[in-house]
Amino acid sequence: MLRSRWMKVFVFLLCLAPMGWLGWRGWNQDLSANPIEFITHFTGDWTLRFLVLTLAVTPLRKLLGVPELIRFRRMIGLYAFFYGVLHFTTYIWLDKFFDWGAMLHDVGKRPFITAGFAAFAAMVPLAVTSTAGWIRRMGGKRWQRLHRLVYVAAVAGVVHYYWLVKSSVRRPLMYGAAVAVALAIRAGYWAWGRRKGTRAGTTRGAAVALR
Repeated sequence: MLRSRWMKVFVFLLCLAPMGWLGWRGWNQDLSANPIEFITHFTGDWTLRFLVLTLAVTPLRKLLGVPELIRFRRMIGLYAFFYGVLHFTTYIWLDKFFDWGAMLHDVGKRPFITAGFAAFAAMVPLAVTSTAGWIRRMGGKRWQRLHRLVYVAAVAGVVHYYWLVKSSVRRPLMYGAAVAVALAIRAGYWAWGRRKGTRAGTTRGAAVALR
């Protein structure tokens, strides 16, 4: 079922659902007493959620033995960027009204803004080079190295959220734990693969020496 093209359509619409829900609330003037703050937090939350989901695809497909999950990783990653753009646009347009001086002041004065900018900046090259054409132009290994920036984006996003909140840190800690688990599983599989490769190389070397 995961190989069906209709499943991709379903996942696409599912990822778009939060935006539809936000639009519905806006249409009904139900964005709380502070609409700008509501939109900012809503889009920021969904950016982090999609970043976590992007990181979780590879561990889940290995742990569950479902390699077809990889078909959805690029889409989920692009949706993370999509909601990140909405989050960033809300800040520079609705919050700051394109006052670049005020924004630069925020970057230097407020660490959580700096972390947020770092997370968004890390996501830009990931979105730009997400196509198959870029993989061919860059080569698989260089493309994979570049796309490790998703780790930077996820960690910086969690730090941004943690520094932003002033009282309850339960939600950013929850996101941080999810990112840490996903990265730990990835690191475990990487170390296991290296160890397996080393053993295979040693075995081949011994076989050659015995000839």
